[in-house]
Amino acid sequence: MKETTVSEIMQKMIQASQGNLHDINHFLKVYAYARTIAQAENLSPAEQKTVEIAAILHDIACPLCREKYGNTNGKYQEVEGMPLAETFLQSCRLPEEMISRIVYLVGHHHTLRDIDGMDYQILLEADYLVNADEAGYSVSNIRHTMESLFKTSAGTTLLQSVYQL
Repeated sequence: MKETTVSEIMQKMIQASQGNLHDINHFLKVYAYARTIAQAENLSPAEQKTVEIAAILHDIACPLCREKYGNTNGKYQEVEGMPLAETFLQSCRLPEEMISRIVYLVGHHHTLRDIDGMDYQILLEADYLVNADEAGYSVSNIRHTMESLFKTSAGTTLLQSVYQL
């Protein structure tokens, strides 16, 4: 049986988002940045697919967090997101180790320490690139984050270009 494609997972996630345009647009933007950074950093095909799917699913818990907690606090997203991502991926034909890694990334995408792989680093950078715009971060915040969090050449270049640093 053929592996589920990134496009099929994206379509499934769009359907699961039930017309929430903010959530859909957010994960599409994070996906685009993650894909771009990962390609520029020459990830293996499996790592590329892992980071792309993690980018699509990273905020899977936001609707539940809004309902359950009244907000989308990052720590709530991490706790609630892992089981949701695991359930979502059960119907996808992916290698078990890839599913485990995607679930881990979803459960850590707001944890900025103990970054244990290029896929994790890229997901953090891609999410920040989008959040900086959506939340209107200050230039000083963006500069500080570039210096303290960004490690990839491609992510740093994108951040500098987008925010004219």
